[in-house]
Amino acid sequence: MRPQILFSLFADMTRLKGIGPRLAPLLEKTAGGPRVKDVLFTLPTAIIDRTKQVAIRDALDGGIVTVQVEVEAHIPPPTMRQPYKVRVSDDTGFMHLVFFHARADYLTKQLPEGEVRVISGKAERFASEIQMTHPDLIARPDEIKPQDLIQPVYPLTAGLTATTARKAAKAALDQAPDLPEWLDPGLMERAHWPSWRTALTQLHCPDAPKLTGLDSPARCRLAFDEMLAHQLALKLARASRKTRAGRVLSGDDTKVEAVLAAAPFTPTGAQMRAYQAIKADLGARERMTRLLHGDVGSGKTFVAALAAAKACEAGVQTALMAPTEILARQHGAVLTPLLKAAGIEVIVLTGRDKGKARTALLERIAKGEASVICGTHALFQDDVAFKDLGLVIIDEQHRFGVSDRRKLALKGAMPETLVMSATPIPRTLTLAVYGDLDVSRLDEKPAGRIPPETRVLPGERLDDIIAGLGRALNKGERAYWVCPLVEESDTTDLAAAEARYDMLKEALGVRVGLLHGRMAGKDKEAIANAFRAGEIDLLVATTVIEVGVDAPDATIMIIEHAERFGLAQLHQLRGRVGRGDKASNCLLLYHGNLGETARRRLEVMRESDDGFYIAEEDWKLRGSGDPLGLRQSGLPDYRFADLSHHTGLLTQASDYAKLILAQDPELKGAQGEALRTLLYLFERDEGIRLMRSA
Repeated sequence: MRPQILFSLFADMTRLKGIGPRLAPLLEKTAGGPRVKDVLFTLPTAIIDRTKQVAIRDALDGGIVTVQVEVEAHIPPPTMRQPYKVRVSDDTGFMHLVFFHARADYLTKQLPEGEVRVISGKAERFASEIQMTHPDLIARPDEIKPQDLIQPVYPLTAGLTATTARKAAKAALDQAPDLPEWLDPGLMERAHWPSWRTALTQLHCPDAPKLTGLDSPARCRLAFDEMLAHQLALKLARASRKTRAGRVLSGDDTKVEAVLAAAPFTPTGAQMRAYQAIKADLGARERMTRLLHGDVGSGKTFVAALAAAKACEAGVQTALMAPTEILARQHGAVLTPLLKAAGIEVIVLTGRDKGKARTALLERIAKGEASVICGTHALFQDDVAFKDLGLVIIDEQHRFGVSDRRKLALKGAMPETLVMSATPIPRTLTLAVYGDLDVSRLDEKPAGRIPPETRVLPGERLDDIIAGLGRALNKGERAYWVCPLVEESDTTDLAAAEARYDMLKEALGVRVGLLHGRMAGKDKEAIANAFRAGEIDLLVATTVIEVGVDAPDATIMIIEHAERFGLAQLHQLRGRVGRGDKASNCLLLYHGNLGETARRRLEVMRESDDGFYIAEEDWKLRGSGDPLGLRQSGLPDYRFADLSHHTGLLTQASDYAKLILAQDPELKGAQGEALRTLLYLFERDEGIRLMRSA
């Protein structure tokens, strides 16, 4: 159970002073949650420094200034349409404070004539005089505290004022308890880190702006805490899986050797290293926890075939789960000839299989007649029963939830699990995303493949490109044309797939197909198969082809509005060509003026076809936003840590978590109890439940 000391942080934000039912929904939008903790963990986006006090004559045009003035006179407007003015002065001159839609009684009380006030706001010159419209701060000199002059700026939404957001953050800070220290005193001393609560205080109520930067001790302390909680949870999850013994899957290598002998290519060194690691995992008593990730076209499916052959030697079945029907059936088509040489039968089961055909497939699975079963979510439905499921392979694993993977694993007696991803992960992020897994990288391309030649062209050359495409298609080449949208929209000038399909079909006079995500599954598969079989010369598509549409002899990829795509997606799309031994081309069409980031993305695509290099460059360009679209891949949604800046802290947190669990694997000591509180604080308490169930 959550420790009582954290109850105040997990309480509803309406417990905060001044936050009632009207303001709570607005604050929840900016805080990302309804609890006090969500408000507390919402960091300022900027700091306004009002500590520099100036004379009126030195008030900078358009800058934030703080001045101490005497109130000379109130000047009510002749009509309600005009602003209310208050004339103030010091030894160097005068200025006007300007208020629109003001209440005279309120301003008279705030700014009594003849009294001295400290005023802060944006000073601007209007004609020959200095004005300050709606000052941010009005107070008596004896009321001003140093922290009042350094004001944090929080995210806002319609109806939520800056003052309300600041007061809510301060109220949340007041609710923050003094938590038991979970970090080693020596580490804190070497890094000059404050305590947890002091760190939060320095960020929300700073004495100086420099205390709030990414490199500030307070921010680094909280970033380290956050990453430590995540690393502890990952390592506890890994330890829990390791304690539950798996099955020893071994064999005489005859089926694996048969697959290798029948392969129409020579496996790469990376493929064989990955297979040897998987073979060792399968042959060990501990359960396999391995990720296989690699570049586009690096041959993950072939490694999966070798793993399935090894499992078949041990007498167990393999289930390969893919996120789409197209990809599931493509895996079946690729695995069937590879495994046939070893006498291994492959079948495909998806949600589209109905009636007698489905019943027949289910019987073959239940009887063990099929050794390898490729499928979608349909594999873990209640009516699917395996004879003996020993190996589960999950492709594009980030597209499945944890519960999905668990349901499939429950179909067997503690099956081994291999997850695969076609998204190359930068080395700097592997810890953050896959810290609980052993990782095999496929960083070599199969021999004989010729990298696509990539060119970047403006949309104004569309007619030339279509003419050149027509000549290539008439010579027997086959091509993709990718558009960002499905149909024309009044609100955007992006090329639409349906409109481009109609235009290209009329202009080229070749066999043109259309594929997009709104089509029915069987229609998508029919088009994909027709293109693969050579019955379509040009496939016009949206990004649905990014994963799963494979025509090895296609040699031309045209991506329209390439400036609107991320680097990882561009690389995935380009990977649909250059899969054979023929020269191929990728044309990146952009429209309008390119921004600096978009220009650099297209330059990177032109420079390299190395997915890992591209991933690193994408990471640099995107920073801590959403690298490679990895939010869905399991990248933690950090509140304090900025992975593009705190990479060193991530490595340190991982090492520290290893040390902790080596010394106190069940977190039972005094520091262990404090670390349990840390896990609950950052909602990584799944690790604690895993310790109990181990």
